[in-house]
Amino acid sequence: MTNHFRLGGNLTIDRLGFGAMRLPQAGPGGPARDPESGRAVLRRAVELGVNHIDTADFYRSQDGSVRANTLIREALSPYPEDLVIATKVGPVFGPGGPRQGTAADLRPQVEANLESLGVDRLDLVYLRIGMMEPPHGESLAQRFEALAALREEGLIRHLGLSNVDAGHLAEARSIAPVTAVQNNFHIANRDETAVLDACTQAGIAFAPFFPLGGGRADINDPGLVKVAERHGATAQQIALAWLLALSPLTLAIPGTGSAAHLEENLAARSITLTGEDLADLA
Repeated sequence: MTNHFRLGGNLTIDRLGFGAMRLPQAGPGGPARDPESGRAVLRRAVELGVNHIDTADFYRSQDGSVRANTLIREALSPYPEDLVIATKVGPVFGPGGPRQGTAADLRPQVEANLESLGVDRLDLVYLRIGMMEPPHGESLAQRFEALAALREEGLIRHLGLSNVDAGHLAEARSIAPVTAVQNNFHIANRDETAVLDACTQAGIAFAPFFPLGGGRADINDPGLVKVAERHGATAQQIALAWLLALSPLTLAIPGTGSAAHLEENLAARSITLTGEDLADLA
């Protein structure tokens, strides 16, 4: 199993990356985190070889005082040449909560990401549709066409999709190349296996969000605990190793606001699951 993947055929990234959602606050409605702690985690991640960071301009504390993109820019700019920053657009946040944006909302969102990250071009932009689950039967054509136009302008290098089904993926690929897909998927939630299979067949990266359940699901089961004990590892480390073992195109982007937790997650790189392990986790 290789630990690296060529994103879009031209960006080599470590398959175990970092998700920035937890940097501004620990969870929905929680207090803002200390910004310097967030910057320290980001710097440590890069020191440990992370060169794929997943973020969004809307990753911010409830009061708006701490923002993931700002922390990334402050901690890491000028950026290392091999660092790939992925972001996402689509949802519009207002007093009534999030709603799905229209094609017209996407340019301002892309420009906000460019400004907050301090870059002239975004490496990878996911079009996120729906909230936690794919909105089956809904067309994404107009929105993806708008993003494809921004790519043609040179504001975006690669395009991705988030919260989609196989039909959405096919629809988008008829408009412009799709480099990565990001769906809710982890060892205790394998509902999106069909999308993973479609990505694997097409050479498209599959980067599950909430790779450890996101605090919304209990990933522990007897098989996972058994394999963790066999390797002298944590259940979370085995869950990450399992994602990487599923396909050479899976990426893992666990997030945390803790340097110690970051180091624990990244240690999953050194775990090679055996056939016996995979059978216990099947």
